[in-house]
Amino acid sequence: MSHGLAETFWRRAKKKQKLLFLLAGATGVLAVVAVSFGTYPIKLIHVVQSLLRLVDDTRAVVVWNVRLPRIAASLSVGAGLALAGLFIQTLLRNPLGSPSTLGISQGAAFGASCVIILFQAGPFWTAAAAFAGSLGATVLIVVLGRVRGLTPEAVILAGVALSSLFGAGTVLLQVLSDETRLARAVAWSFGDVGRSNWTQIGWVSLSVMCLWVVGFLWRWHLNALDMGEEPAKNLGISVESLRWQGLVLAALVSALATAFHGVIAFVGLIAPHAARRIVGADHRFLVPVTAVLGAALLLLADTFSRTILGTGSFPVGVVTSFLGAPLFLTLLLKRRA
Repeated sequence: MSHGLAETFWRRAKKKQKLLFLLAGATGVLAVVAVSFGTYPIKLIHVVQSLLRLVDDTRAVVVWNVRLPRIAASLSVGAGLALAGLFIQTLLRNPLGSPSTLGISQGAAFGASCVIILFQAGPFWTAAAAFAGSLGATVLIVVLGRVRGLTPEAVILAGVALSSLFGAGTVLLQVLSDETRLARAVAWSFGDVGRSNWTQIGWVSLSVMCLWVVGFLWRWHLNALDMGEEPAKNLGISVESLRWQGLVLAALVSALATAFHGVIAFVGLIAPHAARRIVGADHRFLVPVTAVLGAALLLLADTFSRTILGTGSFPVGVVTSFLGAPLFLTLLLKRRA
């Protein structure tokens, strides 16, 4: 009997591995195809030639200097927000956990609005203030949780309260600003993967890789926590230490992504749920599949945003919100059923 169970286990594991490679390959193909879309259409054969450095013309310049940074930003930010959402949902044992529901994204928007409206700061200080705002929200959540001993459910509620607080502060700053500063602040708040450079993409990618490695190292701990706090404690896991360390790491990744690219909602909420429906709750597969799905989801949303108006300037954050909200409601209804 045990031999049959072992065979079934390994057969399912191999199927999940194949599915992971299939999803990763499909995302890679999608990335290459997405390069051809935009205000300056490029045939797929010319995209491949440009990527292989077989041509050196205007199309190659567009591919390497305009399209590729945007594609790379979509992949790294999507994977980072998805992994952050997975960590938050697992560690807090709450399916509604995400960078948005903890107030991390709203903290970034408030920080950016402060320096834009009050000091007319440039891109560097805007990103720095957004990062500081995200970290500020994280510190408040951690202090409230550790010092006051809040339950995981209460942490989510505290995050919702902080989101409202930061949102109100942002609106107040916008009301008191002039038209020029208001336009800059609002434009920043729209999620956009087309405004980052390779240095910023590199920082986000490095943080995503670190979070991925941590997820791999903690895979058995996260699996145990998925069964409940008491079973995890009985296995010798320090649940509180694991929880707050993981939340801080997830917040750092979210803070970097939001600081450089603005507020992009629902990716960190949808991708973990979709991954669980595909490969189950085993974090050995859930972590990489969540990252791949998050990258593919944001890449699809950005490609759609670049073609919806034909100008390439439609904010991807608006697209993820429009697509993510009904999809999330559908997942909730199916989960309840």
